[in-house]
Amino acid sequence: MSIRPFRDIKRKKTKVIRVGKVKVGGDNPISVQSMTNTLTTDVKSTIKQINEIQSEGADLVRVSCPDESSSKALKEIIKHVDIPIIADIHFHYKRAIEAAKNGASCLRINPGNIGDKKKIHDILQAAKDNNCSIRIGVNSGSLERDILEKYKEPCPEALVESAQRNIQILEDKGFFNFKISVKSSDVFLSIEAYRKLSKVTDYPLHLGITEAGSFISGSIKSSIGLGTLLLDGIGDTIRISLSDDPVNEVKIGNEILKSLNLRNRGVKIISCPSCARQAFQVIDTVKILEDRLSHIKTPLTLSIIGCVVNGPGEAAMTDIGITGGGKGNNMLYLSGIQTEKVLSEDIISKVVSEVEKKAAQLEKKI
Repeated sequence: MSIRPFRDIKRKKTKVIRVGKVKVGGDNPISVQSMTNTLTTDVKSTIKQINEIQSEGADLVRVSCPDESSSKALKEIIKHVDIPIIADIHFHYKRAIEAAKNGASCLRINPGNIGDKKKIHDILQAAKDNNCSIRIGVNSGSLERDILEKYKEPCPEALVESAQRNIQILEDKGFFNFKISVKSSDVFLSIEAYRKLSKVTDYPLHLGITEAGSFISGSIKSSIGLGTLLLDGIGDTIRISLSDDPVNEVKIGNEILKSLNLRNRGVKIISCPSCARQAFQVIDTVKILEDRLSHIKTPLTLSIIGCVVNGPGEAAMTDIGITGGGKGNNMLYLSGIQTEKVLSEDIISKVVSEVEKKAAQLEKKI
């Protein structure tokens, strides 16, 4: 059971590219990615973090390759992970070539930073030879000098012109397996740049508000920026850029997609903010349940409401629900039907049990 969305989002149909085993664009699910913050040369720590990021629900993971030892380490890292790896390349074109040869599924480059077209062409040849896609990463903080001189400052038009210039470089060499981003730390600049770019290209777009900030402020900025674009039907893959644990970037990314009914993964909890009417400690209960149910990947809905004002109505629209009642007797709802009373001290164990049971049933149907 799920809450019927007020409206369905009509996504713009873009070209389909492959990033390893993941298809990006077209009707394919919007993918979520994050980036490791370990030293890439610390192979063991990097593998551990990649697996943690994947376990949280990422589809793609980006790994920085700032030097030759890092791009060489990529070869060993890729042997021990089961998720497409994007090599993050900035200035030195040889790092991109090495990363492609060492198994990267995608190269994140800003052709404007690479400079010489011959070097860019060498990167494209390496990508072709190794079945590697590319992300053109345009950033307001690193625009080409002539474009910045033309527009005087970073603006949507400048980002889009840079993107179009770089698209042309790839197309001229017969390379079409790429996606594009036009990121800024400014929410409004980013939104307008992506909107303008979406009108002039059909390549898949990677969304992000770059350098968004700490967990709370960065999550809010990213939710506003990416949420606005996703509601417009724009975006094929996303990253939430936080000064925080990369695992949290994936959590926020998936929550944004879940809230817009663009992706269903795991338990969607509907809970009240708590007030004097609550029959049990709602806030603590929800925190514990989020942790205890984090292993559930099957999409289902759970309502945790502290009293009978809105509880029965919410429970009628969710797979499982708890509504607070008097004297510690709370009502359990299954598929919208009152089932049994549950003591406050038993809510956690009962809900976890019912969610796991429901998830197993749904998995069998799949």
